[in-house]
Amino acid sequence: MTDNMNMRRTLLSGLVLAAFMLSSGSIVAQSKYIQAVDEYVPAPGQFTNTMPKADESDTPATMAQKCTEYLANNNRQMISLGAYGGYITFHFDHPMVNVPSQMDLLIEGNALAGGSEAGIVMVSQDINANGLPDDPWYELSGSADVDSIGKVVYGYTITYSRQGDLQDVAWTDSQNGSGSIPRNGFHTQEYFPLWLGSELSFKGTLLPTNALNRKPKGNDWLLSSLRYGYVDNVPNADSIGNSFNLDWAVEPVSRQPVSLTHADFIRVYTALNQVCGWLGETSTEVIGAEDLHLEASLEFASGIKEAVQTVKGQYFDLQGRPVANPSRGLYIINGKKVFINP
Repeated sequence: MTDNMNMRRTLLSGLVLAAFMLSSGSIVAQSKYIQAVDEYVPAPGQFTNTMPKADESDTPATMAQKCTEYLANNNRQMISLGAYGGYITFHFDHPMVNVPSQMDLLIEGNALAGGSEAGIVMVSQDINANGLPDDPWYELSGSADVDSIGKVVYGYTITYSRQGDLQDVAWTDSQNGSGSIPRNGFHTQEYFPLWLGSELSFKGTLLPTNALNRKPKGNDWLLSSLRYGYVDNVPNADSIGNSFNLDWAVEPVSRQPVSLTHADFIRVYTALNQVCGWLGETSTEVIGAEDLHLEASLEFASGIKEAVQTVKGQYFDLQGRPVANPSRGLYIINGKKVFINP
């Protein structure tokens, strides 16, 4: 019964909040591609500060805008997320609907055969209707959850510390591990993100290492692909291998399944912590994303608006629950947010 109630509450919340966004004119649905990047928080790495280019004058806002210019409208310019934990958050110009038992989302990277730099996908709904990616996040479970039981670390944390200009970047983690992101002769810029201070921490799921040096004296590295469920894991020609299903959503630590009608925000982060000789650290790259059911998503959004209009005069809280006698606070009525101060 609790699961059914949660599913109903999630659906109602999505209906109300999406109706608000539609009625306020903040969404003009027209494209299956990324509309904008909300956050870009890369970990240190040999491509950080170059993909896209950054300097000391940049801020989180300017870097998000640069990433938007790289990715929006299918521009397909590559963005590097750096070492473990580095992430990017983006959205479409509409809620992305969950079509049951079908792939809902395509995300492309730059993987080559034998060169998997797997990244994990997370999704979120704008429950508080503020247009920001600050609500609960859910992970799309991939094949490692069933193929590598006991080897995946959930709730893993890592902290990177800048040691000085143009130095190796040190890290420590929740497994009592430590190491560094080493510099190399191919990339001579600063490896620590220039706009993010001198210390960075990330939390997520750590995948087992996938790197094998087949010729130790020759540095011949093989980075094996996982079966499914990760970004930058297989070449882009494999559209199924680069597709994702909202049915895979789980709570990131408990791994309990979550039923989602749609997603408003998508996040990708590097899920491997390893250095592979001359290749350097493993870093997930992203070049674009696509809603695989644009028409269904638009129908979903349209239906939302109609559904909520049938309950005119009903107040809802920001979790989508009906409120009979609203007290002081923020509510949604007739698809719009209002503040009541009795």
